[in-house]
Amino acid sequence: MALAFEELFAIPDAFRGIPMPGRTDAWILSDAAAAHRIPRDSPTLARFPDVYLRHLHVELEKPAPSGARKGVMPGVRVLLDALDDRDDVFLALLTGNYEPAARVKLERFDLWRYFRCGAFGDDAPDRNGLLPRAIDRVHACGGPRVAAGEVVVIGDTPLDVACARAGGARSIAVATGGHNVDELRSAGADCVFEDLSDLDAVLSALKR
Repeated sequence: MALAFEELFAIPDAFRGIPMPGRTDAWILSDAAAAHRIPRDSPTLARFPDVYLRHLHVELEKPAPSGARKGVMPGVRVLLDALDDRDDVFLALLTGNYEPAARVKLERFDLWRYFRCGAFGDDAPDRNGLLPRAIDRVHACGGPRVAAGEVVVIGDTPLDVACARAGGARSIAVATGGHNVDELRSAGADCVFEDLSDLDAVLSALKR
């Protein structure tokens, strides 16, 4: 994102001090634009998603920085395989990423194929507006029409928990991001795990 912003506006490190985890890409970009006094209706700003996607393709091909976590977090693929085999579960993606960026990131780890549809950062600048859109998208792509109370949001930030609560869904929080178990529990998550490696425990929490 920083590289795309610098290419478009010649401003390096434009996102310094702007929170990112759990927020939508549109929200993050809006804050950066405001910080650097760029009008929201700037035609150049409208080009950002495409320029960002081009840089993202390049960056994903580079080796991960020293000390960075690499690959898929513990238990994720096993859990997705288990849920994908069930006929009483519909997997959908709810993310603040722009849809093309989410696809690029997940396809790199062969995870995109688990999600037939979802709601993305393109759909609403406010993360809390994504859950109703995700529910509508599930129904539109052949899934069940469900009430929010039947949905479980799995995420790793307090904002993911807040999104679930705002929409009337339950939440499972996992401390593989930048927030620990206590922080996620304090945010109001219905259940918190260090990671998703205990499949039986996670499935039990989903059932509850």
